[in-house]
Amino acid sequence: MAHKRTDAENYTVTMGDRGRLVLPASVRSRLGLSEGDRLVLTLEQDGTLKLVALRDAVRKLRGSYAHLAPDRSLADELIAERREEVRREEAD
Repeated sequence: MAHKRTDAENYTVTMGDRGRLVLPASVRSRLGLSEGDRLVLTLEQDGTLKLVALRDAVRKLRGSYAHLAPDRSLADELIAERREEVRREEAD
């Protein structure tokens, strides 16, 4: 049976007051994390935890559905709608 090699790194952390975990400084540095950064914690079915910076999760998802409307910019449409609303309000 072949074993899948991973480049996973293991760290030992201790559960603190109110369930708090302190990430080692080397991990925080490598991931570019600072105090106040928001993280996404995923509990996998096998009981493992996955911890990802929210900004990285958002970055990964950004554009995931772009293929559904390749020639359409929702941001541009929203801006156009807002400008039209302002134009109508000013005309009244």
